[in-house]
Amino acid sequence: MEEFTWLNASYASVIKRLLDQDSRAYYFGVYQDMKVEPKLRNPKHMSLLNHLRFYIPEVYPLLEKVIFLDDDVVVQKDLTRLFSLDLHGNVNGAVETCLEAFHRYSKKQNGDQMLWKLGALPPALLAFYGLTKPLDRRWHVLGLGYDMNIDDRLINSAAVIHFNGNMKPWLKLAIGRYKPLWERYINQSHPYYQDCAIS
Repeated sequence: MEEFTWLNASYASVIKRLLDQDSRAYYFGVYQDMKVEPKLRNPKHMSLLNHLRFYIPEVYPLLEKVIFLDDDVVVQKDLTRLFSLDLHGNVNGAVETCLEAFHRYSKKQNGDQMLWKLGALPPALLAFYGLTKPLDRRWHVLGLGYDMNIDDRLINSAAVIHFNGNMKPWLKLAIGRYKPLWERYINQSHPYYQDCAIS
């Protein structure tokens, strides 16, 4: 990231937010308001790596298309067809995973952190609002990190399964019936696997 001289607070507003003392106190300090769930103050949301997805065109300016995947997914099927999908003039293609009320973001202001406090999804909803082609749901099934009742047929037909949520497959609190979906792709003799003491 040090090579990206353009990635500075004057160009990338997310960096300005990451450097803001109030934001840092909210995520890293002793926050007094116990009504706010601890997960909403998770410091991982202050990581620049969590926001670099918005700058992929700057990082890879010669690429015409990019497939972006989170780090808690398992790719079960060939994704090559995604490169030939017609996006009908849109700049983004994604499986619809929520029915967000976009009117909440209409002023595009978040100075008081009342619209969102964590993650990259809300700003992505803003950035790509009206510019996203909905993809077939079989490309991506989410919820394997929190929903215990996902239909097996849906999981088996999905190209990508997503362990979003707190119950990641490498943790003890993983949902048991989904854990083999991740474990079958793991090289358990790999030094990283050994060093991490994964459950």
